[in-house]
Amino acid sequence: MSAPHADSPRPRAAVVYNPIKIDVDALRSAILIAEREHDWAETLWLETSVDDPGQGPARHAVEEGVDVVLAAGGDGTVRAVAEGLRGSGTPISLLPAGTGNLLARNLDLTLNDVPRSVQTAFAGSDRAIDVGVADIVDADGAATSHVFVVMLGVGLDAKMIAATNPELKKRVGWLAYVEAVARIFKDVNALRVTYSLDGAASRSTMVSTLLIGNCGILPGNVPVLPDAKVDDGLIDIVAMRPKNVFGWIRIGTTVIWENGVLRKTRFGRRLIAADKSVRPLRYFQGRRADLRFREPEEFEIDGEEMGLIRRLSVHVDPAALIVRVPRDADVHSVKPDAQAEAEAKRLEAEEAGRVAAADA
Repeated sequence: MSAPHADSPRPRAAVVYNPIKIDVDALRSAILIAEREHDWAETLWLETSVDDPGQGPARHAVEEGVDVVLAAGGDGTVRAVAEGLRGSGTPISLLPAGTGNLLARNLDLTLNDVPRSVQTAFAGSDRAIDVGVADIVDADGAATSHVFVVMLGVGLDAKMIAATNPELKKRVGWLAYVEAVARIFKDVNALRVTYSLDGAASRSTMVSTLLIGNCGILPGNVPVLPDAKVDDGLIDIVAMRPKNVFGWIRIGTTVIWENGVLRKTRFGRRLIAADKSVRPLRYFQGRRADLRFREPEEFEIDGEEMGLIRRLSVHVDPAALIVRVPRDADVHSVKPDAQAEAEAKRLEAEEAGRVAAADA
């Protein structure tokens, strides 16, 4: 970012922060240093609440005309701020806190370094990424819509989130999820889902866990959706359907060894392609997925428990969010003009949708 002209107003940042998740005093000190160094106006500070975890403050920041919004908190805060900034053209800058930091991990951003994260907000580059949109019908028949930036889950994944001990999570981080799975594993039954991808004919199947992602790295850097990219205009889906404990072992082997190691080399990808056995994992890609569940099922979005749902429609909103990234990030991932790139991708997605509708 270039310095402002003498006759132009100084840039201004806003911070949407969760006071429970961050050290507010340390963040204020880092922000003050960055304001003076880059000659920015006084930062707008907006606190989240239980009733408004970030959407409202983010929209208020846009109305105030700020140049960047720093999301300071856990994955829930990031998701809420992203929802408030979706389509606005105002960049979000991440100050990761909490257990998962999933979007920051998927973008390969620095974790647990407040001064560096603040410098990125004030002097970084902009990158356009997709967001996912989930329209749900809950167990009571109420319809709501939610944005996600990482992934959502139904089945064992969501039950694990609901069963995780929050105090244990504070002490040991993502390992608390392992304890939760071990505790509930025997009581989790497969669920029946009827699904349609990109308007195709509906099909039914039984799964233990269903994950739909905008990007694919979980805590512990587990590549559960290895082909997912934050800016490809697609959602990625994995259905896990093991028949027994050996099926879960096969899933673990695939996710850790094949997705995490073999896919990184040409020889490894050939080995994966040569394996024609029926796998307990099935992968899909598309622009839209519509799902119905026989019984109300647990649902989570970006690691946040969301209750029970009966229906779920997911689609991608291409390049709908601008993310501030370090200037020394991969040059192939940073767009020279993120807003122009976002508009181009929107038009491309709309044209692809019209072609698909005509073909149908």
